[in-house]
Amino acid sequence: MGSWDVIVYGATASGVMAAVAAAESGARTALVGPGAHLGGMVSGGLGKTDMERQEQVIGGHARRFFERVGRHYGVPVAWRFEPGVAERVLTREVETAGVDVRLGAVLAGVEANDGRISALLLEGGERLAATVFVDASYEGDLLAAAGVSHALGREARSLHGESLAGRRELLPGPHQFRAAVPAEEAGALAPYLQPLESVGLPGDGDGKLQSYCYRVCLTADRAKGEPLAAPPGYDRDQYALVTAYLQALGDGATLRDFLGIGELPNAKTDVNSGGPLSTNLLGASWSYPGADAQGRAGIAGEHRDWAQGLLYFLGHDRSVPLGIRREIDRFGLPRDEFTDSGGWPHQLYVREARRMQGEHVLTQADVIDERRKPDSIGMGGYNIDVREVQWVSCPVSRFPDVFREVLTEGYLSVPVDPYEIPYRALLPLRSECTNLLVSVCISASHVAFSSFRMEPQLMITGHAAGVTAALAARDGSAVQDVDIAAVQDRLSRDGAVLRYP
Repeated sequence: MGSWDVIVYGATASGVMAAVAAAESGARTALVGPGAHLGGMVSGGLGKTDMERQEQVIGGHARRFFERVGRHYGVPVAWRFEPGVAERVLTREVETAGVDVRLGAVLAGVEANDGRISALLLEGGERLAATVFVDASYEGDLLAAAGVSHALGREARSLHGESLAGRRELLPGPHQFRAAVPAEEAGALAPYLQPLESVGLPGDGDGKLQSYCYRVCLTADRAKGEPLAAPPGYDRDQYALVTAYLQALGDGATLRDFLGIGELPNAKTDVNSGGPLSTNLLGASWSYPGADAQGRAGIAGEHRDWAQGLLYFLGHDRSVPLGIRREIDRFGLPRDEFTDSGGWPHQLYVREARRMQGEHVLTQADVIDERRKPDSIGMGGYNIDVREVQWVSCPVSRFPDVFREVLTEGYLSVPVDPYEIPYRALLPLRSECTNLLVSVCISASHVAFSSFRMEPQLMITGHAAGVTAALAARDGSAVQDVDIAAVQDRLSRDGAVLRYP
């Protein structure tokens, strides 16, 4: 039982920024999250920040975070950092601001009346009351519990007039198979292999989500790491498709065909997904947003087993070229990271889940053409970046026969210029809720969200949501009625970048 001016649900980096900003604005603030750690992906393995082409638009508390991490390494700003360093910096942020942190708190529901949330209801029966709430979760659990309209997955091109929306064409690209792989070799991945006849036409909406993965932190200092072990129940036959792809690539196979390895300080790495077979488990993300805590844990475990098994397979299996095995053999799990989860990241990379459909739906036009906004509360500028959505079994004619081969579908990378993020995209419809702000699962189409979804932008909108929540709580106003000029003034004084010449 407790009561605050502002409650932020979701202890992501966005949630930390929101809670700190609200507290620094004078609000009694609680930060509530279901996990055991602060920071989400920022402290969960994503140490190679997605900031290319947008360094100049990252300001405010987000910039302050990267500068404080930089101090740890003796540099002005650090865009690459170790997970543990990020978590320690974020922990100091909330402690200094006087935020009441409640971790291990799983949302069970809300109390709401006449379009206003009065309290969060947690599993176990605890009730947490506040005047204004912020949903900073990756899943959008609070907005869903409050009955706020939201969307999932890809829309049709026709819905918002977006040329990049919907199912993608099956074309060559950096995340496509470089050599033909028979679908009959799918093995354990067969349940995730979609027949071409079932996937609709290019431009169709299908509600499917891009793939998830873990961003794995490894160390090249073997004296400070544990060997990459096989997961429980490991079976090399689970990687039959990987074997087939390696055979198809022949001498041209490289580690980059499977993994993207970003260097971090102190001989550590941020391992991201690479090519068409990687740490991503295509299709396993689709049921995640609507699953309960137990279901989500099972999906996360499936992703972990797949990725851990892949690393072990690439490092030990005789079907893997010796050069690749030697590259993997250089690495281990660092003993000083993720000490309570066996060296494995605590956060699944939920690239996209629910997206609010609120006062303004951010679309392709907002991030490419109509980039100026009078109610700007920060800026974006990262590519429209969609990871693979599904593996597709395609009939391919290789005269005189037709073979079923595996292709990936969904990958998209389109550069954009800096654009302004409107405050309205953080707001539910007035008719649905008047005391909720959303800083991660903002009101956006799939295409626009795929540019916005990077952690610097999530921290930028978290900062704005915290400032606004404190003002709304102080004045007793609806979040839709807060004086945007006052918000922009406070954000500017905090160093936020609201405009880009």
